[in-house]
Formats: sequence, structure tokens, C-alpha cells
Amino acid sequence: MTRRKTTNPTAQRDAQLLEIAQRQFRIETLETQNWDRLDFHDVAVWAIRAALEEAFEAGRRAGPANTQV
Repeated sequence: MTRRKTTNPTAQRDAQLLEIAQRQFRIETLETQNWDRLDFHDVAVWAIRAALEEAFEAGRRAGPANTQV
């Protein structure tokens, strides 16, 4: 019997968001570092737009959420 690998959807989402932030904003981490110089960044509006578009497309590719209310 083959074991299915379980994945944490929150961890996957966080990893994708970090990849987008690193690529679009050159930010090393999305964790709070309690140092203004590391926690606040000047970002161009076109970079914000590109990151939002990339995140939107990632969500669209992931498909509808499997949540029940």
C-alpha cells in the first residue's frame, strides 16, 4: 500500500507568497524581524501590481477552495 504524502495547504500558500515577495520585492523573509529597516520596504506600484497579479494567478491555478461552511 502506497502512503499518500499529506501537505499543509497553509504552508504551501506561505511558501508561494514568500517566493513572490522574494522575486518581486527582493525581500528575504515575510517574518516580522522587529527592526524597521527590515520590516518596512519602499516598493514601486508596478511591483505591487505584478505581485498581486502573480498571487491571483497562483490562486486561480490552485482551483476552488475545498472548504465547507
